[in-house]
Amino acid sequence: MKNSKIYPWVVVGLLWFVALLNYMDRQILSTMRPAMAMDIVSLESAAVFGNLMAVFLWIYGCMSPVAGVLADKINRKWLIISSLFVWSGVTLLMGYATSYEQLYALRAVMGVSEAIYIPAGLSLIADYHSDKSRSLAVGIHMTGLYFGQALGGFGATVASSYSWQNTFILFGLIGIVYALILIFTLFETESRVKPIEDVGEKTSVLKGIPILFSNIAFWVILLYFAVPSLPGWATKNWLPTLFADNLNIPMEKAGPLSTITIAFSSFIGVIFGGILSDKWVQKNIRGRIYTSAIGLALTIPAVFLIGYGTTIWAIVGAGLMFGFGFGMFDANNMPILCQFVSAKYRATAYGIMNMVGVFAGAYITNLLGASADEGSLGSDFAMLAIIVLVVLIIQLSVLRPKHNEQPV
Repeated sequence: MKNSKIYPWVVVGLLWFVALLNYMDRQILSTMRPAMAMDIVSLESAAVFGNLMAVFLWIYGCMSPVAGVLADKINRKWLIISSLFVWSGVTLLMGYATSYEQLYALRAVMGVSEAIYIPAGLSLIADYHSDKSRSLAVGIHMTGLYFGQALGGFGATVASSYSWQNTFILFGLIGIVYALILIFTLFETESRVKPIEDVGEKTSVLKGIPILFSNIAFWVILLYFAVPSLPGWATKNWLPTLFADNLNIPMEKAGPLSTITIAFSSFIGVIFGGILSDKWVQKNIRGRIYTSAIGLALTIPAVFLIGYGTTIWAIVGAGLMFGFGFGMFDANNMPILCQFVSAKYRATAYGIMNMVGVFAGAYITNLLGASADEGSLGSDFAMLAIIVLVVLIIQLSVLRPKHNEQPV
């Protein structure tokens, strides 16, 4: 199977489920706050809960560049499997937590383990696929993240029927079993399989970092990735609360409604954006950049409507628009990076991008936690559209690739 023509798509399928578990295990916490607060009283404060969400992001961000360097130097199969096994074990242990301090420590460990996955997974997919299928492959993989986010929205629903403890234990066990399956089904690319003694020479481990930061285009890509992360992470962490507050519905309904809305539209967006980008770039070398820009432009009015909408039609419609546009944007980040960065440093580059994006997410998670306590969550959320517009203009003005794939 490893040497078959369809194996690059098998890799996408295998990693799709890892991506689903990656987001599901982190997302279920955001919808189970009411149930958990009955046992852990300190979670009743939105600001305290925001700190619990943010510690994951800060640790995740700090580890992302390290994860990228590791993925460029050693076998990505074992990085992915180890990462999945550890964060699934953490999810399981959260079901046995009895205090805020225990949850805080476990979320920190989850941040370390989950950070390992994305640079390794995306660079593996990028290496298995050429420029004719890369955006679609990345887009399909991204749908796993969205499905995981959607399933995470059912955390409150499952907890209301059973318990929040059993919900964490169940999802953790699923990931542990799947990690064992990947041992026998996931393989590194032939070009990256090396004897142990040849892997990761000490003198070259950090070589890619100065090379990346001497590239002006990479600085622009960093900015372009980071700024949309503000509404992106705000949506992941606070959309259930916005739906519940603006529509005056309980979290058991708001959680699934909000996450399914974003997940469904993002699914359509990444597939459409992936297909459009792969075709457009064959005719115009800026095709991926234009596709991504169209998607990001759609999120601007959507953010305003999500923040200020008061009817189910306005808010759900805005959620659908945001998800579709963000999906087009998401499907093209790694493919655009491939036009400016060689394969030797892609994981390192994406790890740095992930760090910057996640730090932006941690900042906005804390900020909106305070906004929720003050009753201004919707208006503060809507203001994020302004800075997204600014970075969109910068991206279109500066990024002008010369290759469909940067030479080694």
